[in-house]
Amino acid sequence: MSTASVVAPASVAKTRKAKAPDPTVTDPALVKRAVKAAALGNAMEWFDFGVYSYIAVTLGKVFFPSGNPTAQLLSTFGAFAAAFLVRPLGGMVFGPLGDRVGRQKVLALTMIMMAAGTFAIGLIPSYATIGVGAPILLLVARLVQGFSTGGEYAGASTFIAEYAPDKRRGFLGSWLEFGTLAGYIGGAGLVTIMTALLSADDLTSWGWRIPFLIAGPMGIIGLYLRMRLEETPAFAAEAEKAENNRPKTPLREMVTGQWRALLLCVGLVLVFNVTDYMLLSYMPSYLTGQLHYDETHGLLVVLGVMAVMMIVQPFAGALTDRVGRRPVIAAGCAGFLLLSVPALLLIREGSLLAVALGMGALGLLLVCFTASMPSALPALFPTKVRYGSLSIGFNVSVSLFGGTTPLVVTALIGATGNMMMPAYYMMAAAVIGGFAVWRMAESAGRPLPGSAPSVAGRHAE
Repeated sequence: MSTASVVAPASVAKTRKAKAPDPTVTDPALVKRAVKAAALGNAMEWFDFGVYSYIAVTLGKVFFPSGNPTAQLLSTFGAFAAAFLVRPLGGMVFGPLGDRVGRQKVLALTMIMMAAGTFAIGLIPSYATIGVGAPILLLVARLVQGFSTGGEYAGASTFIAEYAPDKRRGFLGSWLEFGTLAGYIGGAGLVTIMTALLSADDLTSWGWRIPFLIAGPMGIIGLYLRMRLEETPAFAAEAEKAENNRPKTPLREMVTGQWRALLLCVGLVLVFNVTDYMLLSYMPSYLTGQLHYDETHGLLVVLGVMAVMMIVQPFAGALTDRVGRRPVIAAGCAGFLLLSVPALLLIREGSLLAVALGMGALGLLLVCFTASMPSALPALFPTKVRYGSLSIGFNVSVSLFGGTTPLVVTALIGATGNMMMPAYYMMAAAVIGGFAVWRMAESAGRPLPGSAPSVAGRHAE
């Protein structure tokens, strides 16, 4: 009897030890390819959004002719926001599909749809040519884009997170938002060049089409890169379990079974995207439409801010691996709460230096989110539902709060006449984000939930 009592615990310990998952050793070359393919898709998505935002005034004249410039801008941003209304539907389709058939296949599909929707916008006739059919076709193309992007960010961030070694997930994930900034700079830079070289009539009649038509070749390149990728080790391990008659997770369980993580995801994405769209999508139109700032100079300032953000981005991502995601995200929330009003007052002062300082301060605060979220958000969910649950939480939050930011803030300024509304909106988002980061667990340096530990291969940089 006494012998059994001694042997049993040792037996249990051996069993537990045997069941412990072996660490996944990552292939550095494969990780680099995965990061590049995911970042390029994000770059293409935000190239389109950047172009749409920076050329919004021209699009208003082409598709929504009106004697009121504010009404034109509201209509253009309304079509912009409409794409976000279908993003949750795309997330509900592509997210669970990615958990069932694989991340790589779904990311290839979203790339095709995204490129097709953007390319189609460049082919739509103007309102002067076909009347009301023009804005309707624009809306349809935006809905295709919105539906496809419903599976893009969650899939891309999941893809990188599941490939990355645990101790370098922040650094490698930060390149996803590097792609975002590169896409914005590409879109904004192209619009700036066209604005400088083309007359207003040429820009309105045909020049605006060029950025959208570029999406075709970009989509082919992105599709090629994504088709060459292998599935992530985490998904491959989960798929092997499923072969042993493991039941598939229904969509309902992705929500009800993950409700706490979903609420945290919504709060984090809210502050991330409200500030992101405020700075990168709305501010160019705010400078020209509300403050009557010179259009070319305004675009150049925003381009400069994004270039600085790109430089800082990988270093900030590496910082999250050392000090953690929570401190960096919390610093961003505190910064937006305390500095949004002073930064906007600087921007409203109007001089080039003041605008650059105000925009630069907001841009550096935004890096706290862009460097942290691609690694923090996938770590909220276990492998078997990661793509699906993250897609739902991310897209619900973006649709309700992020993509509607330009429309809501423009409407608030029009209704109240208060030009400080952008600052107040960012401060409110910072409070919600601060509460979310207070409740989230630290994930830096730790395995993803439901996945084996992941370590870097010998030749990792």
